Amino acid sequence: MDLERWIQRTLTLQAIPAPTFGEAERARCMLSEFRSAGLREVEFDTLGNLYARVPGDNRPPVVVSAHLDSVFSPSTDLAHRRSRARLTGPGIGDNAVALAALVELAGDLPDQRPAGDIWLIANVCEEGLGNLRGMTEVVGRFGKAVSAYLVLEGLALGHIYHRALPVRRYRLQARARGGHSWIHWDRPSALHRLLRLGEQLLQIPLPRDPRTTLNIGTMNGGRSINTIADEATLDLDLRSESDRALEELESRIREIITRSQDELVRLRLELVGSRPGGDLRPDHPLVLAACESLRRNGERERTLEAGSTDASVPLNRGLPAICVGVTKGGEAHTLQEYVEIRPMRRGYLSLVQLIEAAFTLDDPP
Repeated sequence: MDLERWIQRTLTLQAIPAPTFGEAERARCMLSEFRSAGLREVEFDTLGNLYARVPGDNRPPVVVSAHLDSVFSPSTDLAHRRSRARLTGPGIGDNAVALAALVELAGDLPDQRPAGDIWLIANVCEEGLGNLRGMTEVVGRFGKAVSAYLVLEGLALGHIYHRALPVRRYRLQARARGGHSWIHWDRPSALHRLLRLGEQLLQIPLPRDPRTTLNIGTMNGGRSINTIADEATLDLDLRSESDRALEELESRIREIITRSQDELVRLRLELVGSRPGGDLRPDHPLVLAACESLRRNGERERTLEAGSTDASVPLNRGLPAICVGVTKGGEAHTLQEYVEIRPMRRGYLSLVQLIEAAFTLDDPP
């Protein structure tokens, strides 16, 4: 691993816009990087996932993936900064630094002749309303015939995501007659109705155990400042450590919406996204291997976590999978997102050792 090369490749990838459903340009850059690293078997699937094979011996393969997309729109200023300690820029940690780590692996792993094939995969549709369809395609291709699925994120070194957090995304739509803000002053506004509904939703008591969250992520509507809005939408992100708590929250939301229905404003709640739950037990050999690889490389923080990542797909199907970070950082999903340079080396070494260990999960202890 060449740290400076990894840093420069991270900055290159971060500067390429890659919103969910618009990852093609960044994927083409990854294709070129994989080939420059010496890999010959590199291909796209019909969805846009990029696969690169590192040949190995006869053990079932290990799949190592990192998602291509970011939460930022194509119009976002992707300017980045580098200091002695940090790389800063939108999407730098989620997930440019992890994508660049895949290319470092492409250069290093063939020399080690792994115990089985290693598939390095840059997949689409992890963020937003992508609904993990990229990883769903990957798991559909490999299924159970793997030693393990290892999912890479940039900001979570020391955190091992072995539990998949159930997520539901809803779009609440309001439709009204609309009109002129002065002439038709007594007509209801679709936007006003959603603003009031949003306040009611935010008043729903949420349990801390199991941890449950409700977020109004986006709101759109209206035609002009002096028009009574005839249409508006509000997007909800619901998460919980418990399927039951999530179902109870969904039920409360439906009750509130039903009470708010009338003939003047029509309300419609539509499920637009769902991410599954699942888990790997804390003493599973893959979880223990991840903890051990971090310990051996001097990482003191080793925390078992629940989260909604690409690992949710194989975890939901009972397959050995975890999500791990390649360095530390913060301010995810903001313009001030950053990663720390110093932990990158031990994150990478931990990852290489974890890949090696993943081939031996069935071996006697």
